Amino acid sequence: MSVVRCPGPLPRREFLQLGAFALGGLSLADVLARRTLAGTSNSPTSVILLYCHGGPSQLETYDLKPNAPSAYRSVFAPIATNVPGMEICELFPRQARIADKFSLVRSLHHEMSSHSDGGIEVLTGKTPTRPDPTSTSKSEHPDFGSIASSVRGMNARAIPPYVSIPNKLYMTRPQYAGRHHAPFEAGDPSSKSYHPPQLNVVAGRGDGGLADRRHLLGQLDRFRAAVDQQSPLAANDEFRDLAFRLLTSPETAAAFDISQEQDALRDRYGRNIWGQGCLLARRLAEAGTAVTSVYINTPKNGPEFTNWDDHIMNAGRPGHFGGYMRTRLPYLDQALSALIEDIFNRGLDQQIMVVVMGEFGRTPRLSQNAQGTGRNHWPQAYTALVSGGGLNMGQVVGATNSKAEYPTQRPCTPQDLLATVYRHLGIDRHHAIKDYNGRPIPILNEGEPIRELI
Repeated sequence: MSVVRCPGPLPRREFLQLGAFALGGLSLADVLARRTLAGTSNSPTSVILLYCHGGPSQLETYDLKPNAPSAYRSVFAPIATNVPGMEICELFPRQARIADKFSLVRSLHHEMSSHSDGGIEVLTGKTPTRPDPTSTSKSEHPDFGSIASSVRGMNARAIPPYVSIPNKLYMTRPQYAGRHHAPFEAGDPSSKSYHPPQLNVVAGRGDGGLADRRHLLGQLDRFRAAVDQQSPLAANDEFRDLAFRLLTSPETAAAFDISQEQDALRDRYGRNIWGQGCLLARRLAEAGTAVTSVYINTPKNGPEFTNWDDHIMNAGRPGHFGGYMRTRLPYLDQALSALIEDIFNRGLDQQIMVVVMGEFGRTPRLSQNAQGTGRNHWPQAYTALVSGGGLNMGQVVGATNSKAEYPTQRPCTPQDLLATVYRHLGIDRHHAIKDYNGRPIPILNEGEPIRELI
């Protein structure tokens, strides 16, 4: 019988990332204990977050005010949707046809006005104790993806619990949840030669280079000795088998293999980083990833998208911000509508919850000077879109005043939205995780699931 030899040890950094992203630092005791505590070991539910970095304008997306004074009024017109009374931006025609498959929360608000602080608020549910107007702050607490990774761990098919496409959100860190609960960065799935980092080397790919199980287990043993000396199960065969299964899992390799999708479906999502990112997110959620974030930011291969920070100077260039949005919004409309339809067509709308949001909204009054027109940061009112998750669809929750300045009906906080997310994930939001000093920190200190959605 021929034996295919392992090509040699994986680089230490690469191996550390592999083991860490899915097994919680390969601490099986921690994974099992938290699963038992949360009672979610078999929970199949998933959340896909489309994070619109920069803060999309509520007035140019989902909360248009056509009767507002010209200094406030949206630069776009509203269009009717298939839900009576719900109107959205004219550049969202595909979403308008499927509005019965999503709901809008128009009354979200908080007080953090910088990008990083706003992102920390909406992703962790914790208000920064040292706000930083320069948007260079980093979170003191883990975001909801790292929490889900910590509490739920890797599922039975060795699928990573937290994935970011193409890369992680810059303002959050796993902190006391553990570095091993940071997201696995999947890269750009719209690349013609796409292979996710590391997994193309070890997860069921290649020419059988990992057939030498004994050699790989030796590497696992050395890794374990370096980072998990305190684990009472350090020598347990189950520990080693679980880790090895991750690294050789055909299910993991298949979940990331976006080339398995039909060309027609890939075209429907859009052959760009946002569209293919959403398609990969659906594949991962269907396979069992608990949280997948899609960074709806300026893509490297398409600077015409720009991010959502619509000041007068956009992406370093002067001009009317509506011109940038006129380019950007159709890309989002295509990718998001395809994602929602795909989820519902596959009967996954109970399993998968989609959330679309940024860190805040934009100032209701337009800013103008000789260089152009824009809107500045405005956390006092913004909108999030929610789809699937077994929630009540086809409705608008809350409302803002006639200029979209502040909520007037059913004010909701980022914590309320996160409480809704945790409810879907089967995670007790009152559960506490110990910080570096051994103090128990509740997952959420405040917030209640949005009752209209459930």
